[in-house]
Amino acid sequence: MKSCIFDLDGVLVDSAKYHYLAWKALADKLGFVFTEKDNERLKGVSRMKSLEILLEIGKITMSDGEKEQAAAEKNELYRSYISKMTPEEILPGVENFLKELKSLGIKTAIGSASKNTPLILERTGLKKYFDAVADGTNVSKAKPDPEVFLKGAELLGVDPKTCIVFEDAAAGVEAAHRAGMKAVGIGSQTVLNEADLVIPNFVGVTSDILQKI
Repeated sequence: MKSCIFDLDGVLVDSAKYHYLAWKALADKLGFVFTEKDNERLKGVSRMKSLEILLEIGKITMSDGEKEQAAAEKNELYRSYISKMTPEEILPGVENFLKELKSLGIKTAIGSASKNTPLILERTGLKKYFDAVADGTNVSKAKPDPEVFLKGAELLGVDPKTCIVFEDAAAGVEAAHRAGMKAVGIGSQTVLNEADLVIPNFVGVTSDILQKI
């Protein structure tokens, strides 16, 4: 039986927008424009690497200490947004899909680099659907490194080759493949063309999808 590992932001919940708003606020403070198109480059990327990309876009140089302060400022703003999240921000079709997997006894895990994962799971009520959580509290390497997905498989007690990853970022798809797992892309076929299967969202999706991979 296959196991499922899910990225969080932009896959299960609509929290990706809060990352964008927080990075945009930082860019505004630094005096340059940061667009939603720019934000695509940050998907699935660690906080410090995201900051490096942001500074590159703004043509701004910072010392290591200033970078740490800026990243902390962004995270504080992001946490202020997600602390107000509700179950209404679970993306369409997600909860029905997770309920079906649980009813079938299919093991599930979160695979997210975010240290804010526990807060989001608590605020949205999604925690009850997952057997394990691999996140920024127990992994250190950012995607496309496969560490987070391999950790998810380890926590589930399953062979990585039996896992299917659900991801909305190209870096996440690459990480899944490097872990020896199959990947379902959630979003654009153009962006996620390396995935084994791409779907726009979870609306109408059932466990039958696991047999297509």
